[in-house]
Amino acid sequence: MKLLTLNFLTCARKTCKSSADAFPLHPKEAELEQVEIDLNPVFIKNMLPRLDWEAMKTLANELGLPNLPAETPAPEELADESGEPSQTLKDLHTLLMETAIANGKLVCGNCSHEYAVKEGIANFLLPSHMV
Repeated sequence: MKLLTLNFLTCARKTCKSSADAFPLHPKEAELEQVEIDLNPVFIKNMLPRLDWEAMKTLANELGLPNLPAETPAPEELADESGEPSQTLKDLHTLLMETAIANGKLVCGNCSHEYAVKEGIANFLLPSHMV
């Protein structure tokens, strides 16, 4: 499960829908893997406005990854004077697109329910008593 995906997930329980603590889900016992893919600057530039930057900073911090800038990078920070991708863009690409959770758990900050992640796939099916 790519780290980018976690920026769009919240707890599946109905009781958590109205709670701000249900987002983001917090990784626990996470095994990370790096899967190298080609740099796509246009995709990263288009995704930045859609990201909850505070949630991404929290996620990176909890996983022990390099600290993200305090503010969402501006589009002009993503390329140097010659138009080549900047180091910031490359770092964002590595974090969002190449870093994934292979195994572990995602924990809701509101209800503490744990969603298992196995082989990069999170199981969001809830037992019937929790629906």
